[in-house]
Amino acid sequence: MRLTNKLAILSALVALTPCIIAASPNAAKAATKRLTAKINHEVMTADDLMMKGKFANAAELYHDALNKDSKNINATNGYGMALGRQFKLDAAQEQFLKTITADPQNAQAHLGMAMIALNRLQSSSNTIRKSREAMLKEAESQCRMALDLDRGSPEAHYWLGQTLKEQGLLAEAANSFGDAIKADAKYSEAYSGLAMVKLAQNSPLEAISNFQLAIKLNTGNSTAHFGLGKAMLQQGQVDGAIKEFNTAMYQNRNSAPTHLALGEAYNQQGNYVAAIKQFQESIRIKPENSDAYLNIAGIRESRGDIEHSMAELRSALELMPNNADLYQRIAEDNIRLEKLDDAIKNFDQVMTLNPSSSAAAKGITRAYYLKSQKEAAGAFFVSNEFENAVHMMDKAIALNPNDMELRLAQAKLRSLSGQKVNLASIGAPRTDGERVAYAEALLAQNKFAEAQEQMNLVIGSASNAKQAFAVADLALLIKDLGDAEAAYKKAATMAGAEARAKRGLDQVAKAHEIARQDLTLANDLARRNQLASAVDKYHSSIFSDPKGANARVGLAQVLERLQPTGSQGLKEAAVQYRAYITLTPTLPAKDVEKLNKRIVKLEEKASKVEVKEKRIASAIPVQKKS
Repeated sequence: MRLTNKLAILSALVALTPCIIAASPNAAKAATKRLTAKINHEVMTADDLMMKGKFANAAELYHDALNKDSKNINATNGYGMALGRQFKLDAAQEQFLKTITADPQNAQAHLGMAMIALNRLQSSSNTIRKSREAMLKEAESQCRMALDLDRGSPEAHYWLGQTLKEQGLLAEAANSFGDAIKADAKYSEAYSGLAMVKLAQNSPLEAISNFQLAIKLNTGNSTAHFGLGKAMLQQGQVDGAIKEFNTAMYQNRNSAPTHLALGEAYNQQGNYVAAIKQFQESIRIKPENSDAYLNIAGIRESRGDIEHSMAELRSALELMPNNADLYQRIAEDNIRLEKLDDAIKNFDQVMTLNPSSSAAAKGITRAYYLKSQKEAAGAFFVSNEFENAVHMMDKAIALNPNDMELRLAQAKLRSLSGQKVNLASIGAPRTDGERVAYAEALLAQNKFAEAQEQMNLVIGSASNAKQAFAVADLALLIKDLGDAEAAYKKAATMAGAEARAKRGLDQVAKAHEIARQDLTLANDLARRNQLASAVDKYHSSIFSDPKGANARVGLAQVLERLQPTGSQGLKEAAVQYRAYITLTPTLPAKDVEKLNKRIVKLEEKASKVEVKEKRIASAIPVQKKS
């Protein structure tokens, strides 16, 4: 913090020895002058230390000056600022209130109160976190009061910029930081504040330029070193970023964001042990830091240790029970563990907390897609839970009407409930995210070849290991084993990704083997006429590998034989025959023709049986509750 102390000549200290005054009034005046100069020098030295970020040393000098003259306003304000920058907020507030009591029009004291309000927001206290909006408004009010008192104060513009940035008003914050620079062209922290805004506005090159200027003006500006590291990390300059983070950490060892950022840099290097150490240190300083937990979970997941990842996330959830990001990751891990009902419940919690969450909307459709492959009712199961998901999906789309991925997720849900959906009416995908969502919607309709085309485009566009793993992991999540294998193999050709790719390929091979074993057992059960058990095993095989053609046709044949199969079973048999035809492009034309005729007969029979089922259901009297 740069302080602008306009020092005046201080009055003589009352404690001057009476005998000196009596002996020589001129000597008393000389002593007073020397003492005043000494106090002024201490305050100016402390101001300089503040500019260099040496807050503890500055606090000592301000305190010494106050011991010699307790009414020194500049020392009082400086001491408050030094304490505040060390997060000794109650003691800092006490100093500023002293100043305001003596001089309500003191701009510096009002800025100090704004700083305290902002710094209190870093607290782990739930009470303070719930009062965030009110505290930001209070900080803004104090800043504007200071500006009314001193329009030319660079500090007032700076702290107003900080307050506006915390409120997400980035353009206004940039203007305030710019005004601070106009008032003082050598104000290092104003440049770093402006740079942080540019970084948030996704302008890393502008941010780097301002961070470098801030450091040139003050090498002790830890925020500038931290921000420069963040910007460099965005540009892929990992080694340079680590150097800047270490410099920032040397200057401010208890900064949770710096430890978090350093962990992210080590993570990008593949130095996972060092990364976890930094994430854990970030959590120690600020326990409700969800990003640190999510990063640790990501490392566990990449190693295949999903249970350990879940434990990490659940410990975070105890501190942050309403954190949608934590529920989202837990839901995704539950899918990996094939706990689909738990995953659906978690995604539902995300959508309750954040109805516009596209990630949760897509996640819940993935869970239902896999559940439709696994359950005996096939793609036609309906439940209150499913209906609730459809309702929440409609609400999410109402909040994000132009989000194509959400509309594709909605189409996927409708397909799973047995509705016919024309995906072409939604439009052609333009981004990789939309292509993946489009592919998932196609898979829900068993349009495997078209889905393959979309996934091929996404895999082909992956230019680095991170992108390749992202699509590989997603493909594995939805059991699209062929595309998962292709993406992992592409990642394996990239530097430093071989071990991670091998783990992914091993998971793909394991899924193939599980599908093969379930298919073998299902065929054996079908031959022994244990049809209900055979249906379960065919579904298990399809769940592990939805593109398994032999499991599809085997299931269809058993469903035809199963008595009573009901309308749902007949409909599913028709769906499975269609899937088999699609998955077997080399099937002779005469066999395709026979299967298509069988499909028509199954659908006709299913319609007749459904009418009969409804008639029977309507004839059953409703029992009255006693």
